[in-house]
This record gives sequence, C-alpha cells and structure tokens, in this order.
Amino acid sequence: MKLPLVATLAALLALPAQAEQLKVATTFTIIADMARNVAGEAATVESITKPGAEIHNYQPTSGDLIRAADADLILVNGLNLESWFQQFIDQLGDVPVAVVSDGIQPMSITGGDYDGKPNPHAWMALDSALVYVDNIATAMATADPDNAATYLANADAYKAQITQTIAPLRDAARALPPDRRWLVTSEGAFSYLARDFGLQELYLWPINADAQGTPQQVRHVIDVMRQNDIGVVFSESTVSDRPARRIASETGAAYGGVLYVDSLSEADGPVPTYLDLLRVTSETIVNGLGG
Repeated sequence: MKLPLVATLAALLALPAQAEQLKVATTFTIIADMARNVAGEAATVESITKPGAEIHNYQPTSGDLIRAADADLILVNGLNLESWFQQFIDQLGDVPVAVVSDGIQPMSITGGDYDGKPNPHAWMALDSALVYVDNIATAMATADPDNAATYLANADAYKAQITQTIAPLRDAARALPPDRRWLVTSEGAFSYLARDFGLQELYLWPINADAQGTPQQVRHVIDVMRQNDIGVVFSESTVSDRPARRIASETGAAYGGVLYVDSLSEADGPVPTYLDLLRVTSETIVNGLGG
C-alpha cells in the first residue's frame, strides 16, 4: 500500500539529517591521492591543481580559489613549494591548513637562485612518505574527530602498502656496488630518494633554475660521469630528455629512462596514483643502475 504524498514527505523530513562529509583540498595531485587513501569513504578530497600541472611556478586561477573556498581542511606540502598558494590562504579566512611535510629533516637545494633553500620533494622517499601519511591522518582526525578511527586505520593500511612495495626496491638499491650507486638526472629533484636509497646524486640543474641544459651544465655532468665511470643517466617526465641523451651519447652511458616526480598522470597514464609514481620511478632507477 502506498503512503499518501504528504505522509511520505513528512516521514522523510522526520529522518535524522546526514552529517556532511569532511571536505579536504590539497595543493597538488600527489597529496590528494595520499589523502584519498587515508580518507576512504569518510571524506572527499580535491586537488586544486590538475594532473600534469607544473607545481613550482603554478599560476592560480579564480576557479582554484572557488574549489578551495568551501574546504574544511587544506593540505599543503610546505618546504616553500606552494608560495603561489599563500595569497589564496590569506583569503580563505580560518580554514585549517596542515603542512604534511612537518617532521621531515629538510635537504637543501645546491646551486642556482634557490641555493640553501629547502628542497621540497620530500615525498619521493619511503621514510618521508610514511611521515606524510601520518600527518594527513592526524590533520583529518583533528578536523573530523567522529571519523578519527577510520582515518588512522586507513593510514596504517596505506603505510603498510607503501612499505611493502618500495622497501624491496630500496634494499636492492642499497645492495648495489658502491660504484654503481650514482643517480644522474636532469633536475635535482631526487635528493630525498637518493638519501633514502643510499645513492650519490648528480644533476644538470638545481630546482627552479632559469638555465636548464646549458653547455656548462652538460660539460660538468659529462666530466663527473667520466671521472667516476658512471654508466646511466635519467631524465624527468616534465623536461626535455635531449640533454640527458646527449650526455649518454658522449660518455657511452645508457639512457635509463623517464622518472616521475612532481605530478600524477591522468587515470589512463603511467602514474595515476602516488604509489604508482613512487614505484615506477624507483623501479626505473634500480633497473637502470643494476644494468
């Protein structure tokens, strides 16, 4: 028997109101994916920048501010990465902002205009990744105490997954002969990974350098590679691979392939999740150095 319309509406109105989900905004896709793994079904997460965006010198739009305006929590990397976002934070009032790199020992940029400033790419190492996840879970639990147990449990499961995937690759890198433990890249974006994996780092240009792939930079890397008999060189997905390939050609080294660092790909791309990005980059490095 069907209830009259008025009775049906009255019954619906009498139901307890559903609590709104925690709304989380992040500055870029990598933190967003981490946060979604911690949130599960308990919160919604949106990245202000899109897949493939250049996050260092991003030019924010009015639409970015709209996406962040109704957030209950904003997650930022810190370490001077999101200076472009500060103007937005100032306009958002009292929305809580959590810095997910808190507690990580910063590494400094060497060379260029940002010499001595913190290298922001802390998410590229296993040890740091676990700190990020803990910070995200703590921030969510603080903003949404009713679901704190869910966030903390999801974080523990996610950390176990990251560790299970990356720890064997880190162990393999650390087990390489010392003369093979050189990570040569285009940009100095892998300092934390190199520290974590027990590798020496060599790169063409420091982070955010205006000059990229100059003859002087190429010559310096060629000289160091020849002096140390380094056999492989890599480049990042967001820059041209021409300088790295030229170095490989002139030194007789192998071109080891593409590394991912700053942004996730679209869902059908090579690194649609943070774990994919860390795994693919780590595998490429270990396989390249292992010969």
